Amino acid sequence: MTETARKPAVVSAWPLYLAALAAAAVVAGAVAQSFSGGSLAALGIPDPGVTTTFGLPALRGVAWILMALAVGSFMLSSFFIPPRMQGEDLNGAQLTVDGHIASRTGAHASAGIVLIGLLMIPLVLSDVSGQPMKTVMFEAAAWTQALEQVKEARVWLIVAAFAAVVAVGGYVATSWWSQVALFIGAIVVVMPIGLTGHSATGGSHDFGTNSLIWHLVAMLLWVGGLMALVAHALRRGPHLTEATRRYSMVALFSILAMALSGVINALVRVRISELTEYSYGIVLIVKTVAIVLLGIIGYAHRERTIPLLDSQPKAFARLGAVEVLIMAAVSGLAVTLGRTPPPPPLDPNLTRMQVKMGYNLSEQISWTNWITLWRPELLFSVIAILLAVYYLRLVRRVDGWKTSRTVWWLLGCVTVVVTLSSGLGMHMPASYSVHMSVHMILSMGVPVFLVLGAPLTLIGKAYPAGEFNPRMWVESFQRSKFLRMVTFPPVSTIQFLVFFYAMYVFVPFYELMISEHAGHVIMNAVFMVSGYFYFWELIGPDHIEGRATAKTRLAWLWVSMPFHLFMGVYLMQLGVVMGEDFYNNLELPWNPDLAQIQKEGGGIAWASGSFPLLIVFGELFMQWLREDRAETEEADRRAEETDDEEWRRYNEMLAQYGNRS
Repeated sequence: MTETARKPAVVSAWPLYLAALAAAAVVAGAVAQSFSGGSLAALGIPDPGVTTTFGLPALRGVAWILMALAVGSFMLSSFFIPPRMQGEDLNGAQLTVDGHIASRTGAHASAGIVLIGLLMIPLVLSDVSGQPMKTVMFEAAAWTQALEQVKEARVWLIVAAFAAVVAVGGYVATSWWSQVALFIGAIVVVMPIGLTGHSATGGSHDFGTNSLIWHLVAMLLWVGGLMALVAHALRRGPHLTEATRRYSMVALFSILAMALSGVINALVRVRISELTEYSYGIVLIVKTVAIVLLGIIGYAHRERTIPLLDSQPKAFARLGAVEVLIMAAVSGLAVTLGRTPPPPPLDPNLTRMQVKMGYNLSEQISWTNWITLWRPELLFSVIAILLAVYYLRLVRRVDGWKTSRTVWWLLGCVTVVVTLSSGLGMHMPASYSVHMSVHMILSMGVPVFLVLGAPLTLIGKAYPAGEFNPRMWVESFQRSKFLRMVTFPPVSTIQFLVFFYAMYVFVPFYELMISEHAGHVIMNAVFMVSGYFYFWELIGPDHIEGRATAKTRLAWLWVSMPFHLFMGVYLMQLGVVMGEDFYNNLELPWNPDLAQIQKEGGGIAWASGSFPLLIVFGELFMQWLREDRAETEEADRRAEETDDEEWRRYNEMLAQYGNRS
């Protein structure tokens, strides 16, 4: 028998994908159909027909599996298996055959999401209006009505648009860096859905929305990662053992995140004592038990099969395929929570503040109560805590790491938690001046502290060189063209200022952003990321290719900061009250003077940069001194090596001029 004949056959993963899609669709549609009568009766809506009552949840189940498949496929091609190297780092690295297959799979899944997103527009109109699907499907006026009057229809259109970008990228991209971007893009696709729905309305919707984001992202990583991994095993792809170990860490984090976020989200919606009294609670219990059992099964599966991967990859693929199908069924069950009649609200008498912000405020912020008022912020505060823990774990691996850098990093993480979870974060949606205070802290304080922690340098020292690991990823990022472009002083300054000006010069944009919880999430993310890149270029110890000298960066800071300070003066003199309708609708009990508060916010924008700028100027000055000292030492070294030849030639030239005279 020849070597070719003995080689195990490569098995296509598409039957597994189709089976998972079918499992999610059938479970979601069947469970939702069983509850549809109660839902329609509670809402007083005519029955639109089985095409809608079964088809809408079934398509949502399919969409979730496709979203998971896209995320998992791009995660495999970017972080689980290495590309073909063309140098010391990953810049210019091209995908291997397996990477191409994974990328195309992610593109196909994203294209499927586009089709479902468009189909959901008439479906949700049929659902909320009681009109049969065949009536609204082929009427242009119905599509227009859906997009104008039904928020969920607009959400699905946004999802389709995001997925279309990812799909096109997946079809045309061949480099390793493109896969990282597509992985992030595939996660972004789900964000519009995570920021809407049951969790985004009613009391405590800040808890509900943030916990749902964690829950959905963890689900995508868990389910999608296993689907991609099993497909890689069926293809007999290389690096399966290392990919499985990495997925196991992702799966462990995802299961914990899903469990904790699920509990928090459930407590926002229903009392524990009433769980078994409503169909919503019963579905929730079944889903939770299934997730826990899946976690146990998955852990036992990988503990048994990882040691045998090299000799029995087929066993891993078989067990993994069964696990994927169970995951798909559970995902379909989870979809029905959005269709199941929810229990009565925990507080039936919600105030305007609770509807708009998720909670009540009884008094305006003061110099003392901002630190006594606490409400945990479950998104960026949790990310900050996780980053602090990860940083400390890496510090333990590195000998001689500077304590000052650790202090700076932890100070940045603590500042995020205190800012967003204290009275400052609670009053941010209710007060323009507090909003501006938080903006300045997140964009000019936190980034300064974090960049001085030199996290990429720490990662580079904590992992071995020459391997496809976080060290190679961050060092490649530091040498990338993207980073050189983003940190080019004019570009860095423009990106730092553009959102600032767009937010406060275009009044309708500000009102749009503050009116929804999603707007606050986007703002906080942009504040910190934009500020990080700006101050990283100015003072960050982490290496950047082609960075200007400290003297040049100091000069550029002097040139650019007036543009930032000018905005504060502009806001203090602005005659229009920004967000007036929103703030009035909150019905705050202390009757704030909105015009005066806006002037105070402008003053904060003008003056709040002083403290971080002291640190920035001090750090730049010290870097300038170190560079000058290094240049002097280099000149002295060259003089010693050449026996001061240049100085001797200069003296000889002077002597020649003297002799001629």
